[in-house]
Amino acid sequence: MAKAKEARSTIKLVSSESDHCYYTEKNRNNTKERISLRKFDPKVRKHVMYKEAGKL
Repeated sequence: MAKAKEARSTIKLVSSESDHCYYTEKNRNNTKERISLRKFDPKVRKHVMYKEAGKL
């Protein structure tokens, strides 16, 4: 019997304003498309959009 793929995968979120990034997990079964979140960027000291760069 084949082993099922894991539902959770680690992804990298990259800031649109600087080179800062966050690492988090997402459930691929619930969220198939790339995600973008508004998070705090400590380098520019404000909330900016972070976009999914890819999985690790």
